Amino acid sequence: MFKHILLPTDGSKLSDRAVASGIRFAGRIGARVTALHVVPEFKPFADEGFAPMSPALKKRLDDEARVRASKMLDAIARAARSKRVRCATLTAASDLPYQEIIATARRKKCDLIMMASHGRRGLSSLLLGSETSKVLLHSRVPVLVLR
Repeated sequence: MFKHILLPTDGSKLSDRAVASGIRFAGRIGARVTALHVVPEFKPFADEGFAPMSPALKKRLDDEARVRASKMLDAIARAARSKRVRCATLTAASDLPYQEIIATARRKKCDLIMMASHGRRGLSSLLLGSETSKVLLHSRVPVLVLR
C-alpha cells in the first residue's frame, strides 16, 4: 500500500478539500504526507510601457508569497497532527508547478500524489490545461485526482 503521499495545494477551496481527503486517507492506511505549495518565481521584466521590476519589489513579492504559503502549510500540518498523521511541509518556487510537483514526489520518494481536479472540461482543458492534467500526463508516480 502507499506509505508517503504528496499533497500539492494552491490554497483554493477545491484544493483544501483534496488535502483534507488526503490526510484522512493517510490516517486510515498509516501513511505519512508531505504538503507542497509552489509559489511563482517573480522575475524582473522589461516590456514596452512597463518599468523593470525593482529588486525591492521582487523581494517584497517573494516574501509575501512565502508568508501566505507558510500560513497555508501550517494549517495543513495542524490538520494532519489532529488526525495523528505525520506531515512534512515544503514551499518551492517555480513558474511550472506541475514540474515541481513531479520533481518533489521523486525527490521525497512519494508513492502517491493526491490532488484536486480543477474541473476543466472539453476545449478549455485542451487549450489551457491544468496543473493536474500536466501532472497526470508526465508523472511516473501514481496520481489520485479528487473532484
